[in-house]
Parts: sequence; structure tokens; C-alpha cells
Amino acid sequence: MKIFLGYRQTGLAPACALTIGNFDGVHRGHQAMLGLLRAEAAQRGLPSCAVTFEPHPRDYFAKVLGKPELAPARVGTLRDKLAQLRVCGLDQVVILPFNHALASLSPQAFIDEVLLGGLGARYVLVGDDFRFGAQRAGDYELLDRIGQAQGFEVARMNSYEVHGVRVSSTEVRAALAAGDMAGAERLLGRPYTISGHVVHGRKLGRKLAESAPGLGDGFRTLNLRFDHWKPAASGIFAVLVHGLTDQPLPGVANLGIRPSLDPNDVNGGRVLLETHCLDWPPHLGGDGGYGKIIRVELLHKLHDELKYDSLDALTRGIAQDCLDARAFFAAQRSGNDVAPAQTQRQTTRDRI
Repeated sequence: MKIFLGYRQTGLAPACALTIGNFDGVHRGHQAMLGLLRAEAAQRGLPSCAVTFEPHPRDYFAKVLGKPELAPARVGTLRDKLAQLRVCGLDQVVILPFNHALASLSPQAFIDEVLLGGLGARYVLVGDDFRFGAQRAGDYELLDRIGQAQGFEVARMNSYEVHGVRVSSTEVRAALAAGDMAGAERLLGRPYTISGHVVHGRKLGRKLAESAPGLGDGFRTLNLRFDHWKPAASGIFAVLVHGLTDQPLPGVANLGIRPSLDPNDVNGGRVLLETHCLDWPPHLGGDGGYGKIIRVELLHKLHDELKYDSLDALTRGIAQDCLDARAFFAAQRSGNDVAPAQTQRQTTRDRI
């Protein structure tokens, strides 16, 4: 799969069959549409193309209006979106930077400049709620009418439902916000995952060993940056870590925003996924995780983030999280159902 930033790039196919969307999460509805696109593209002898936006248009308008509450929570990072689009078997993905110039294009100008002039669209597949152009003035009927006049095909796909629920990024966000990881998995068609390069943090997890004899090197964490300030999920999770060894490693992870108390904290103010492997592989050594690309499956939410008044309290809290995560994995191995274990505790954004 080829990836292009913008539509004025060498290497773009001269003609294509395409669909347009934000594809946040690349859920089962997206997957069904992309499967149909691939079939239609193959029938016409055209490469398949997904057109997406960065930032999300609602992020852009939230910033312009100074109303951050209008920005949607983000299901996945751009890295994970592109990885899932690759799994869907597309030939190319075009990322359109969503800015004032793009937002100002009328529906006709968007078709002429982007779809036809830039991408050579011969077949365009959209969802039943598709809107485009300045002020969201364009819809399927307008696109179809222009397509007939200007010589490209337009098709519409109805909503995709699972057990009577319309699958959408909004529904995935709602499941993640509620800590319903099984529900999110049903909508996504896979466990909810976050991937990225392991980066350095404050190494506070190691310092906990100094205050708690017997902890060895403390609660070493693998830190991933979530490249959006508003993740759809947050809290403490039982997880599986892929990419360090041949087999996934069970762990416990915190996803959230830490206001830095240390001015030298390189990750201060950023959303981090901090994962502690329950059994660290000795052959990796103390720093064996840094720089590696890992994928973390968030399988079960234990609870929201908590406020700790001291390192001792933090140590006890994380130790309990590890016990709860081990209990979750033991129940999975035995085939027992695991009831939601989210406790009502004081929430904070300050963790490891």
C-alpha cells in the first residue's frame, strides 16, 4: 500500500476507485466498505484508494472556534489507522491535510480539484451519511448528479449493523469511554490496540524499587505516545504486549495525560500509554525495550486513574493493579468470565 500526503504527489495512480472518510478506528463498518471498494475497483481494473484527513475536520473547527469540547475523542493514532487500512488490502491511501484552504472548497471545487484533477476518480463509494465541501453543503445526491454530468460513477453503501447497532466511530468511542472493551472489540472486529515506538520517560517506575525492598527494578514501563490530546479510552488496563518476544507478554497499562511535576520530563503534558510487563524477559536487559515498535492490546479495564499521595501509596496501588491483571489472565486461561472490575475511586491524571 502506498501512502501519500496530499494529492499533488508523484507516484499517484492516474485513475482510481476511491472512498472518503476519517476512518477513525477502521471499524467493521469501514472494513465492509473498503472490501466493497476493492471488489468494485478490481471489476473495473482500477487501483483502490482511501482518502482520509489529518487532523480530523472536527479537530480543526474546534481549534478555529476555540472550543476544544467540540473535538471528538480519538479512537486510534494515524499510525494505527494506516496499519489497519493496509490490512484491508488497499492500493493507496491519500492523507489530505485539513486546513482553511481545504475547508473552504465548495462541493463542486472539491470534486474538480481533488477527486478528478488530483486523484483521477472514476468510481466513488460513500456512506449513507456522507457530506463534503464548505459548510458540509455537498451530499450523496449532489455527488451522484455531478458524477453523471462529468463522467464518473457514484455509489452509496448503507450502514453496517452488528446486533441491531449501527457500527460507527461514535459507538466505538462510547464503548471505550465506558470501559467496555469487549463491546469495542465487537465493533472493531479485533481487540483495541495502540502501537508505536517505545520512548524514554521519567523512569519513576524504577525508583519505586528504592522505596519498596523486594521489587527488584521496580515497575519498569514501556512508554508509547498517543498522538492526540483526547484519547477515547483512559485508565488502567490488563493488556497484551506484542513485538518484544515471539509470544505476547501479559501486562498492566495506564493510558492518560500526566501533568508533569518535573520540568525535565520529556513527556510532560502528553498522552502516554505506560505498560508494565508482568514478567519482564531477562534476555532483553534493562533497556531492551527502547526504540522498538510494539503493539499493546487493551483487553480489560481495571479502573480509572487514581491519585496517590506518596511513592509508597503509588507502589501499593500498582502492586494491586498487577495482582488484578494476573487474576484476569488466570480467569481467561481457566475459561471463566471476568466481571468488570472498575472501582469507583478518585480520578487524577498523575500516574507513573
